[in-house]
Amino acid sequence: MNKLKNYVLLALMASFGEASAQQNPVIKGWYADPEGIIYNNKYWLFPTYSAPYEKQVFFDAFSSKDMASWTKHARVLDTAAIKWAKEAMWAPSVIEKEGKYYLFFSANDVHEGEVGGIGVSVADRPEGPYKDLIGKPLINQIINGAQPIDQFVFKDKDNSYYMFYGGWRHCNVVRLNADFTGIVPFADGSLYKEVTPEAYVEGPFMFIRNNKYYFMWSEGGWGGPHYKVAYAISDSPLGPFRRIGTVLEQDELVATGAGHHSVIQVPNQDKYFIVYHRRPLGKTGANERETCIDSMTFDQNGHINPIKMTFSGVTHVLD
Repeated sequence: MNKLKNYVLLALMASFGEASAQQNPVIKGWYADPEGIIYNNKYWLFPTYSAPYEKQVFFDAFSSKDMASWTKHARVLDTAAIKWAKEAMWAPSVIEKEGKYYLFFSANDVHEGEVGGIGVSVADRPEGPYKDLIGKPLINQIINGAQPIDQFVFKDKDNSYYMFYGGWRHCNVVRLNADFTGIVPFADGSLYKEVTPEAYVEGPFMFIRNNKYYFMWSEGGWGGPHYKVAYAISDSPLGPFRRIGTVLEQDELVATGAGHHSVIQVPNQDKYFIVYHRRPLGKTGANERETCIDSMTFDQNGHINPIKMTFSGVTHVLD
């Protein structure tokens, strides 16, 4: 117990010592699973409202010009607009296409035979309001053992759109059709491909750097201290994905439960940031999670360097 108290004290001292640069957490309140994206020269965050399932029924969004000051856009989507979603809306994934803004989400913590899974909504502006695109889940079934949750929509270099998703230690990838109302077959006729890497649990994410596909995911239990992020690199968006190692995990001087992340690249620069949630020292509640941003760098071989969680975070990156 004394050891924990010392860690908390050190964390508080670090926080106060960096008062002028304090940025993490970047937004107030309990928020998790943050997806970061740049729309129209602004940074946007779309996180999960971290609360018990019966209260986790809406999404807030946040925008910023510099990652320092954030504007809250309340309830850009909630269950009033998604009639089939009763509770537990989480893990938003967002993308723009042809002037429309799409927000994919998980709902209802679905199990076999239940209604729920992955939905998709659309709006004319990043801040919404979003409306249900198809009036039902995009994916409802349990395929390859993957619970249909934690979706990430990825635009490839050839303008194909893939969606990676899956909980329960299995990850699938599907191809989205042109208007995001359904999925279409791969060249071999299959609709679902399992791409689960070693130790995968949930929270997939992908980006391209130097023509390599970086596939990332979360491991461990989301409600505990050992949640963490690992990654693989491939020449193809479909893998194979061989685990390279862990890049983000708990720090006894900063926070625990670090995971379910996304990545933002500053346009036209080799400058990357990881957007993630973590649990403050001294907090043990599963939903006591806060959204943070830190730098992500690479070594000369293109591997991701271990990420240092900070209280200062990053600021004024567009200057």
